[in-house]
Amino acid sequence: MSQLQLFKYFSYIDDPRQQGKVVHKLFDILFLTLSAVIAGCQGWEEIEDFGHYRLDWLRKFVSFENGIPKHDTIARVISTIDMSTFQSCFSKWMQECHQVTAGQVIAIDGKRLKGSFNQSDRKDAIHMVSAFACENGVVLGQQKTDCKSNEITAIPVLLDLLEIKGCLVTIDAMGCQKAIAQKILDKEANYLLALKGNQPMLFSQVEKLLGPEISRQCQDGTLFQEADYQRNREEYRCCIVTNDMSQIPAAADWPMLMTVGVIISYRKEKGKVSKELNFRYYISSATLTAEELAASAREHWSIENGLHWKLDVGMKEDDCRIRRNGAPEIMAGVRHVAVNRLQSETSFKKGVRAKQMKANRNTDYLEKVIFGK
Repeated sequence: MSQLQLFKYFSYIDDPRQQGKVVHKLFDILFLTLSAVIAGCQGWEEIEDFGHYRLDWLRKFVSFENGIPKHDTIARVISTIDMSTFQSCFSKWMQECHQVTAGQVIAIDGKRLKGSFNQSDRKDAIHMVSAFACENGVVLGQQKTDCKSNEITAIPVLLDLLEIKGCLVTIDAMGCQKAIAQKILDKEANYLLALKGNQPMLFSQVEKLLGPEISRQCQDGTLFQEADYQRNREEYRCCIVTNDMSQIPAAADWPMLMTVGVIISYRKEKGKVSKELNFRYYISSATLTAEELAASAREHWSIENGLHWKLDVGMKEDDCRIRRNGAPEIMAGVRHVAVNRLQSETSFKKGVRAKQMKANRNTDYLEKVIFGK
């Protein structure tokens, strides 16, 4: 990624301030904030301190004609940025930097920013829904849920930002809605949705159909099985699918429903076998084999390790106490940019936190992370 790409997309963000009173340019503050977050800074004061310490390096790219702004100024400016414009710029940038390929799994899932609650009643922490390209390991876009709603209303807005033609979009049971399924198809992609009791008629019919199929495939030896070994934990899974929708009357109400399936699993931890089997049901507009469904469902959970875990453990997102107006969601977007850039830099084979520490100490490496040089 070139310096021009970054500057091109984020220069589209409008500055809501009265231009005659502007002392510090909006893009200067954005570039400072992004650089500081990549270098491990979290709060406004840390961002200001980073700016003073790295002023000469920052001036290689932006002017800072009046020096580094105070942390209160940084907070005030960031909190006034229009989130929809920021999201649009971010998504367009990601689409240019990371081309998704046909068949790639795009996982959509939400995460609550625990530290963004209202100070007076400690409620209303914001919830961000993200689209994660599992193969590339990058965030393609994000959308804040409405404070009086949930992911169901945020997912269609997020899908509008994305170019996902030919991809397989995976969502947990919250997103198992006919309107969302149709929205994915309208984007020329396929859906793979977790099915639970929130769709009672379809769920009961799928459960009834696949129950005897489990026994039949066990007996004739066609059951797809796999095992996963990690330290003191072993997990065993099998998967059954059917592409015959004639025995599922409720399938007619779902757009282009082609596959239903179930993954049965149990765990063995520290030598002790779980006494309960776990059944996870899925529906898809793609014609999937048991092996393909199992692989795609497993890929969906990479958003937990590849994004949410890194935000929580590497970037301490849940410890962040930024709450001013619209700043929490803008900073969540900045952290997504930072994760993407840190993920894309592969010459230093360490975790996110180690890369941040190196970027803080070494401006050559920081520049390499930001611009890919």
